[in-house]
Amino acid sequence: MVRAWVKGVALKRRVSFLLLLASLILSACGGGASNGGGSGPEEGSPGGGETAASSATAGGEGEIVVEHALGRTTVLRNPQKVVAFDFGVVDSLDRLGVQVTGVPQANVPAYLEKYKGDPYINVGSLMEPDFEAISELEPDVIFISGRQRDYYKQFQELAPTVYMAVDPSRYMDSFKENMRLLGKIFGREEQVEAELARIDEKVEALRQRVEALDARKALVVLVSDRNITVFGPKSRFGLVYDEFGFEPVDPNIEPSTHGMNVSFEYLAEKNPDFLFVIDRNSVVGGEGLPPAQQVLDNELVRGTKAFQNGNVVYLAPDVWYLAGGGLESVARMIDQVAEALK
Repeated sequence: MVRAWVKGVALKRRVSFLLLLASLILSACGGGASNGGGSGPEEGSPGGGETAASSATAGGEGEIVVEHALGRTTVLRNPQKVVAFDFGVVDSLDRLGVQVTGVPQANVPAYLEKYKGDPYINVGSLMEPDFEAISELEPDVIFISGRQRDYYKQFQELAPTVYMAVDPSRYMDSFKENMRLLGKIFGREEQVEAELARIDEKVEALRQRVEALDARKALVVLVSDRNITVFGPKSRFGLVYDEFGFEPVDPNIEPSTHGMNVSFEYLAEKNPDFLFVIDRNSVVGGEGLPPAQQVLDNELVRGTKAFQNGNVVYLAPDVWYLAGGGLESVARMIDQVAEALK
């Protein structure tokens, strides 16, 4: 019922817009043809893959045509009503001084707590958008990422929608492309370049420290319920190896969004120098699930070099799991790993 109502509202808005456009064309001198830019994907545009880069070209007056992994979207320059379902986009716009109107207020990262409640509009959760609330808001643009990918067509019926997921196989390049796209849309190009230069300096400083270590074989672990999954290079958390300079203790981990399930015996066998832990339980697990420290509290983990040398590092899950890919979150990710080396 709600979805049908929302589509009806979107259809009425689209019809009104087309009628207005037709009247303007008929009244214009010369009656020349006009090429409008819709928000839906067009033939020949990038498909549904996660690896297509985002880019922007000039559209009509006051518009930008954005090519992204799910299609082609025409966006107003400096849009006023912004809905963002990607917390990396939210933290980037916050850092750039751009006002965000609507955010999913379930599971808001702690460092973005100001976006919970008024004056920001609640547009659902990361996995369950509130399309009725979005329709009533009538946004100028919607930014989404991987968790909302399957809803892309429904979003674009309501407003121009841009897919902003980071490609983990080329994390930093993809992240920078997304940030430069935001800079073009909101007229913050110089500010974005300054922020990216600051992040580059942080990455270089961290990498030099890591490469100077005598032992730097690492493993990134996600704890979910009582299960553990590991991540290697070119994966969701692969920048620990690809950008920060740690060596993967197991180079054979297949890149995967959800990681590779392993046992505690695996951790003992691989015996990493550094164990980076992300506690999913603490941000989306619900009541009754144990913290990661409890899950990993056993003889096998305690026998690893990482534990014995004090190099089991618990990364902030609200930054690494809920957000990431933003000007603020990427800077925090670098800082957290750097602090672990002190």
